Amino acid sequence: MQVYLVGGAVRDHLLGHPYHEKDYVVVGATPQQMLADGFQPVGKDFPVFLHPETKEEYALARTERKAGHGYHGFEFYTDPSVSLEEDLIRRDLTINAMAMDDEGTVYDPYQGQQDLELRLLRHVSDAFVEDPLRVLRIARFAARYHALGFRVAPETLQLMQTLAESGELKALTPERVWKETSRALMEPHADVYFEVLRECGALKVLFPEIDALFGIPQRPEYHPEIDCGIHTMMSLQQACKAGYDLDVRFAVLVHDLGKALTPKDELPRHIMHEERGIQPVTEVCERLKVPTNTKQLALAVCKEHLKCHQALNLKPGTLWRLLQRLDVLRRPERVEAFVQACECDSRGRLGLEDRAYPQAQYLRDAMQVVRNIKAQDLPPEIKGPDIGEMLIQRRIEALAGLKAQQQIISE
Repeated sequence: MQVYLVGGAVRDHLLGHPYHEKDYVVVGATPQQMLADGFQPVGKDFPVFLHPETKEEYALARTERKAGHGYHGFEFYTDPSVSLEEDLIRRDLTINAMAMDDEGTVYDPYQGQQDLELRLLRHVSDAFVEDPLRVLRIARFAARYHALGFRVAPETLQLMQTLAESGELKALTPERVWKETSRALMEPHADVYFEVLRECGALKVLFPEIDALFGIPQRPEYHPEIDCGIHTMMSLQQACKAGYDLDVRFAVLVHDLGKALTPKDELPRHIMHEERGIQPVTEVCERLKVPTNTKQLALAVCKEHLKCHQALNLKPGTLWRLLQRLDVLRRPERVEAFVQACECDSRGRLGLEDRAYPQAQYLRDAMQVVRNIKAQDLPPEIKGPDIGEMLIQRRIEALAGLKAQQQIISE
C-alpha cells in the first residue's frame, strides 16, 4: 500500500501558495485493509475514508468512465491494481494531476510542473469533456491564480466551449452551480471567473441575465467605460479589492440586471432600470437557490442603489424611509453591506475607481443617528400609538440636523 498527497495541496505547495486542505490517494489497497487500519468510510460513489486521527480524506486509487449525463453520470472502478498514473489521468488539469510521497518526491506524469512554469491551465486528457462541472472549476482557478499570470490554454478553452454547446451544463444541479460560483466570487479576481465563462460560451447558458449586459451602452458622461457588462465586472473588481463578503459581491454582480431590459429606443439612458432589475435578480436567486440573506441584499441594492448615490440630496423623510426599507433598526449590518455595494457601483467606472464617495459615511452617520433615538428617551406622557409616531418624527428631525451639518461642511 502506497499513500500520496495529491491535487491542490501539491499544486499550491509547488506554487508557494497557501493551502489548508490535504487529500490523499491510496494505491494498492482494498476497502477491507483501510477499515482494518482504523479508517472511517465516508464515500458513497467510491471508497473514500477519513484518517482515524487527522480526519483528512484518503481515497482509493480509481478509474472512471462516463455512464450518464451531468456531474454524477460516472461509474468508478477501484482495485489494488489501479496505478497512480491511472488515477491521476482522470483529473481535470495537469497542475492538479500531480502527487507527492512522504519524502517529498513529486510524481508528475502529465507535465503539471511545466504548466505551472508556463502559467497554463491545461486539461489532462479529452475525458475533460465528460464532466460539465469542470467548466466552472477552470474558470474559478483562473480567478484564483489570475494575479500569478495564469491563463486557460487555448485547447482547453475549446473543450470548455464544446461542453457549453453540448447542453451538458444544463445537467448541473443549482446547488453545484451556486457552490462553484460562490467560491469563485470570493477569489481575489472574481470578475475573471465570469469573463472566462463568457469567453467559452458558458455564461449565456448558466447566467443569461449577466451575459445580456455585455454590449448594452450607457451614457459616457456617467459611465466612461460605456458597456454595462464591463461596468459590472469593474464594480465586482472593486468589491474584491476591498475584501467585502459574499453577500456584497453577489449584490454588486446583479445590481444592474435591469439595464439589459431597457427598451432600445431609450438607450443609452436607463430610466427605471432599478425596478426592471427586480424580476431578473429574483429569477437568478431562485434558479440557483441563493441563500435568503444573500438574495435580500441583492434585491435591496438592485432597487435602491440610485437612492444611495443621491443620499446627500435626499430630504430627511425620504432618507428615513430608505433606512426603514433596509431594516436599519433590526439589521444595521444590512445597511453597512448596502453602502459597501453601492460604493463599489460608484467606483466601478473607468477613471473613477479612486473617486471619493462621501455618501457612504453619510449613510453610516444617518444610521447611527436614527438608532440612537429610542422609546425610553421619549417624555413619559407619550403613550400607545403616539410612541411610534413620535419616534419617526424625532428621527426625521435628527436626519434634518445631520443634513444641515453636512451642508455646512460642504460649504
